[in-house]
Amino acid sequence: MSRDVHLSELGEFLKARRAELSPRAMGLPESGALRRVPGLRREEVAQLAAISTVYYTRLEQGRIEASTPVLIALARVLRLDEDQRDYMLQLAGKENAWPRRLAAQKVRPPTRRLLDSLTDTPALVLGRRMDILAWNSLAAALMTDFSQIPEEHRNSVRLVFSDPAFRELYVDWEDSARNTVAFLRMEAADNPGDPRMIALVEELSEQDPQFREWWAARHVAHHSTGTKAFRHPVAGDLTLDWEALTCPTDADQQLVTLTAEPGTPSHERLRFLASWAADHEPRVEASG
Repeated sequence: MSRDVHLSELGEFLKARRAELSPRAMGLPESGALRRVPGLRREEVAQLAAISTVYYTRLEQGRIEASTPVLIALARVLRLDEDQRDYMLQLAGKENAWPRRLAAQKVRPPTRRLLDSLTDTPALVLGRRMDILAWNSLAAALMTDFSQIPEEHRNSVRLVFSDPAFRELYVDWEDSARNTVAFLRMEAADNPGDPRMIALVEELSEQDPQFREWWAARHVAHHSTGTKAFRHPVAGDLTLDWEALTCPTDADQQLVTLTAEPGTPSHERLRFLASWAADHEPRVEASG
């Protein structure tokens, strides 16, 4: 097919895909007014893809070529499956534009041994998308028994927004949640086409209006150090300093530790929690 025919077919393909999606499924408000055409409006697709309505309209009309970032955004918004995505990229002349599939992350044995040796310090390893890859027993005692969570759901952002216990655990949940979204937004820039990142953002955007609002605000931050206040059901109030140390063999893995200043009530309560955790022996992640 010629370039013009390709662009025309691309426009028709996008039009057909948006006709299959409802505003409710995309988390958009419904006015109740009768729609002239089924599915999403052009301006709604443009809004969700963070592009102008004029740009998207010209794209559907086959009058312009789309950039790779725009195509990636449209694949996410229109919820294209792998075959549909490949077809769209072929029509756009960008068959090799989709980001490579990321390999599964593994925690190295030395890092695992380091986790286990930190008996008085809660510690865990975060991977891409802030997935929880490994932890020690004190981190489980402080936060939750991660071994009871299916591996595909072990994600710190998902827990902050979907687990009611985390809302009770953080003294200032809203501040912690906002920061978590900013951290995730920064990570999304590193792998913009990561299907699991896209799925996580879509899931949380549909389920939680606060996540949707804060994600749209596009605040960003690196997660490297900070302070968190906890209200723990066993240890009581704890103010802990956290640090995220990048793994030397995988820049997408970080060892996160939480410590208390010696001599403070938080330090004594953390020691008490460590003793309690040793007695109760929570299960520690053992896969990989």
